Amino acid sequence: MPSAEGARPVGRGPKVRAAVLDATLAELAENGYAALTIDNVARRAGVHKTTIYRRWPDREALVGDVLGEHIAMELPIADTGSLAGDLQHLAEAFVAWVASPPGRMIFTAIYSDAARIPGIAETRRELFEYGPRRAGVVVDRAIKRGELPADTDPVAVIRTLIAPIYFQLSVIGDPPDKTTATQATQITLAAAQSGVFRASHRQQS
Repeated sequence: MPSAEGARPVGRGPKVRAAVLDATLAELAENGYAALTIDNVARRAGVHKTTIYRRWPDREALVGDVLGEHIAMELPIADTGSLAGDLQHLAEAFVAWVASPPGRMIFTAIYSDAARIPGIAETRRELFEYGPRRAGVVVDRAIKRGELPADTDPVAVIRTLIAPIYFQLSVIGDPPDKTTATQATQITLAAAQSGVFRASHRQQS
């Protein structure tokens, strides 16, 4: 990405928005939320700061917008013909995403002092609520194939899949890899097939 000193003026409309969001992402990745300023974003994006203030009233709104932009980049959900294959593909895609610059930045932001911002709080909900609901289609397909009990909770399955990846990244501090994805898949598959995520099992617990 270009440095703040080397930024060139950009046009108007969508190009300006894209340049500002890219510059914000770069500033967050390099310096963190605490050091983020509208002046630095403007210099990096090649626009005047008043241009930014016309679209975003403050840095909180700007950061919320850039996080929302990147969290909306949905993970690919494959149909491999088996639950094991689908979970493995999904786990590897999640590992690749959290290892990417946007993914690392999002995880850093939602657990930093920026987490109090409403826009970032919404991003966290998107990550841990909407994401598992959307990916739950792999569980729905497995139920139709007879691989899982009919009352298996798809969201619980997907949350269990991403939990080991998230734990290694945010608690242990080590970057997850394909081995992490495989272990997460095996744990989740065994638990799902044993009926841990059945509604009837949860009611008895």
